[in-house]
Amino acid sequence: MNYDALLWLSFGGPEGPDDVMPFLENVTRGRGVPPERLAEVAEHYHHFGGVSPINRLNREAIAAVEKELAAQGVELPVYFGNRNWHPMVEDTVATMKADGVRRALVFPTSAYGGYSACRQYDEDIARARAAVGDGAPELVKLRQFFDHPLFVSSFADAVRAAHAQLGDAEGTRTVFTAHSVPLSADVTSGPPAEGGNRYSRQIAEAARLVAAEAGVEGYDVVWQSRSGPPQVPWLEPDIVDHLDALHAEGVTSVVVCPVGFVSDHLEVIWDLDNEAADRAGELGMRFARAATPNGDPRFAELVAELVREHTAGAQARKLSAFPASGGTANGEPCAAGCCEAVKRPS
Repeated sequence: MNYDALLWLSFGGPEGPDDVMPFLENVTRGRGVPPERLAEVAEHYHHFGGVSPINRLNREAIAAVEKELAAQGVELPVYFGNRNWHPMVEDTVATMKADGVRRALVFPTSAYGGYSACRQYDEDIARARAAVGDGAPELVKLRQFFDHPLFVSSFADAVRAAHAQLGDAEGTRTVFTAHSVPLSADVTSGPPAEGGNRYSRQIAEAARLVAAEAGVEGYDVVWQSRSGPPQVPWLEPDIVDHLDALHAEGVTSVVVCPVGFVSDHLEVIWDLDNEAADRAGELGMRFARAATPNGDPRFAELVAELVREHTAGAQARKLSAFPASGGTANGEPCAAGCCEAVKRPS
């Protein structure tokens, strides 16, 4: 099948102090989050001058992907759209229509299944096409890639580098982290016939694959960045609580790998590089954080390979038994009831 373009679809982030509150209001719209909570989160952004690195990293990744596609003889312009901040995906899809794009592939900047990680990108696609109306391009989303060999090898090398940073001290514990979600959201992740918990099971599988390639025998999978009220159960343990537990066990050094993220979101640079690193320092634990894949040349190769699965019939490379899913058209879910939204109390 022929395609006219690639749409890079991401979360978005503020690029200056005046952007922070409007951005957070976009993120939390309809969830009833109180203003004081938004103000608290805003301080995390203001710690970095009101700028999240995500838009810059996306633009750098897009440039690398454009170069990689050209090197492979794939002529596809790459457009950039976000869910929560400019460039907004609705505006980007309108531009694509004006440019004559009729059919495009979509790369969502998430490797996993689940509502926030996959289904919400389907909703973004459907919303953008509806906003553009007649003549909106057909949008075909690329599949989930948490178990792609290039994704795994990038993280494995990052884990090895982080261990080397600590001198590969004996007894260093490797801890994999991903964004926590409410237990109710994890239960509904994946097609209902699969039994749920696809998100947490995929995270566990990615951690297993990375640990095996990095030569790490003992490791933990924990969670970070929860934002809900304490009475609502979320995936646990939290990374900071886990550092306390490791310290109680006598662990003196830790490598943290944010396997749930493809780039340095604010959640990575605040929750890990600040909060977790500071707590490790208070406990007297040596701390190193593994890099995310976004800046690795293999990431651009991965995206190009996912594109070529559609444009050239390239074989899908996977390291797990999970089905190749997430690749749907025009915002349709993978299956009826797949990864349905769960209302999150504020």
